[in-house]
Amino acid sequence: MDIPGLPARTAALRLTDAVLRRGETLEQAGPDALQGIRSDADRALARALASEALRWLTDLDAMIDSATQLRLADDTKARSVLRLMLAGWLRLETPPHAVIATGLPLLTGGPRRLAHGVFSTLVKQGASLPAAPTLPEAVTVRWGERAASIAAALAQPPPLDLTLRDPNETARWAEELGGTSLIPGHVRLPRGEAIERLAGFKEGAWWVQDLAASLPARLLGVGDGKTVLDLCAAPGGKTLQLAAAGWQVTALDASAKRLERLGENLTRCSLTAEVVKADALEWTGDTRFDAVLLDAPCTATGTCRRHPDVLHRIGARHIAEMAELQAKLLVRASQWLKPGGKLVYAVCSLEGEEGEAQASRVTLTPDPIRADELPSGLIPGPQGWLQTSPDMLAGQGGLDGFFIARWRS
Repeated sequence: MDIPGLPARTAALRLTDAVLRRGETLEQAGPDALQGIRSDADRALARALASEALRWLTDLDAMIDSATQLRLADDTKARSVLRLMLAGWLRLETPPHAVIATGLPLLTGGPRRLAHGVFSTLVKQGASLPAAPTLPEAVTVRWGERAASIAAALAQPPPLDLTLRDPNETARWAEELGGTSLIPGHVRLPRGEAIERLAGFKEGAWWVQDLAASLPARLLGVGDGKTVLDLCAAPGGKTLQLAAAGWQVTALDASAKRLERLGENLTRCSLTAEVVKADALEWTGDTRFDAVLLDAPCTATGTCRRHPDVLHRIGARHIAEMAELQAKLLVRASQWLKPGGKLVYAVCSLEGEEGEAQASRVTLTPDPIRADELPSGLIPGPQGWLQTSPDMLAGQGGLDGFFIARWRS
């Protein structure tokens, strides 16, 4: 007999296992884990369950341990299922009887009585989660004094940010979409909107892009027909921004699949760019550009609000590998600048090795970021670099963590 909601829970279990056992991102795990699930609602539920289980993993595990005499091993299926059951009850407000009906079948042939007993005990005790997720110990150590405030910002998933093709229409789109704007060319909406159904989507009036992710391209200003190289460009939000701001854009990326998505967005938004499939470390293009934007590959720990898997996948080895790659890319990026050209470097990371440490080695002339170029409430550091964090602009919905720096050749 089919159990409504069970396919979504099965997929959620696959998603969390892919993250915690194999180190995959939720995005990488999605195609296999969600295979065969046709309902948009079930797919969304699977992602939400997995995301909330990962976001609150440390606290959910503490609950489970409080209700068992013998501690379950971290990789047991019973623990994995209980995490999802508790996330469904405490975060998605699924009634306990429905949680049991859709959770225990995941343990066919396994310790169903144990899981039932643990969950029922916690329900009877009126168990609750803290106000903010408890970060994994290694993350807390890395982020130091910032950890508590960042954790507080992770308690709720982020809102939906849109970047407008025409910043002059900010007031119009904010009103029509029922959103707010924190800077011209930006509109913020509540989470949960169906993107394709929103006004302005089909005609390409905007694209989805976190507010922090929109800042690097903004810091290059208006193009007026000048040339810019967008390195590691896909999936294309910054390419769209630059093209809309009047730059002649060369968008370079090594991923054919991601470049295909970039091309689709350019077409939808009626914008143009020269798209090049190449590895930035191997590309032999001899053109020099008025500006280069390097949004470098990174650990993406700054996106932990929307991608809580980074809290559990990323460690010292990953950070070191990314830092080595970023250093090489910065050297290459500077080689494509015309005299007097601008270089903007950005990573969606909260790790000092990927931000300040990289910027401190650049020998170009600093072009400090100014507060008047940024949304109100964001202030550059003393070196003229900007580090955003999920706890910034908290009263207005927050933003991702990004490090951004700018120089002139």
